[in-house]
Amino acid sequence: MDDTQLLRYSRHILLNELGIDGQEKLLASHALIIGAGGLGSPVSLYLGSAGVGRITVVDHDQVDATNLQRQIAHTLDRVGQNKADSVRTAIAQINPDVQVTPITQRADAALLDTLVAQADVVIDCCDNFETRHAVNRACVVHGKPLVSGAAIRMDGQVSVFDSTHADAPCYACVFPPEQVPEETRCATMGVFAPLVGIIGTVQAAEALKILSGMGSHMAGRLLMLDGRDLSWTDIRMGRNEHCPVCAAHRA
Repeated sequence: MDDTQLLRYSRHILLNELGIDGQEKLLASHALIIGAGGLGSPVSLYLGSAGVGRITVVDHDQVDATNLQRQIAHTLDRVGQNKADSVRTAIAQINPDVQVTPITQRADAALLDTLVAQADVVIDCCDNFETRHAVNRACVVHGKPLVSGAAIRMDGQVSVFDSTHADAPCYACVFPPEQVPEETRCATMGVFAPLVGIIGTVQAAEALKILSGMGSHMAGRLLMLDGRDLSWTDIRMGRNEHCPVCAAHRA
């Protein structure tokens, strides 16, 4: 790190849990963010401000006026712009040293197979089960840690799925692909604006801990937030020995 970086990241460097070694790991790391909306906004801003060296953001959608209530990476003058491009602009305004690659197409299986293989951590900030399962499959195949979050109405949840841990489940162990519930979207159900910030910030924290070498303690745990009274429920989750996704990839 040069003098400018030592100053910029000085508050991280002061942390015993992180220090210079941890910050240098962040600078050399590559994070893949799927979704640049309510969850992807705080995730991308915190990863960028913290100095993650390379960030790839995938989102095929454009910024809409209704997004501005909660998607804090976007601004009124970027309405109509692709969300991934808007996030790149937002990160550059905070930390221009970060290399941000916007991918303005839908995260299908073929694209994920390529992008997940190149990343050190994957943060799932999408809003539909089909994409979540596709992201999970790619993470299992390539042995990458997955930080998953979701938020709707007044409820949120966050977890880390890392199938390289012997007893940890993958996303499909907990949410079987053959039992996909009916989709609920913000456009029809609503979402409390700060809720996505809370969940997204937890996702960012877990991703930074993984990338810096601190490590996450959330594999095998599902944190559920009731935004009505701000109460957290911590659920322990086990792996499914017959999981259709991860069973075949375990030693």
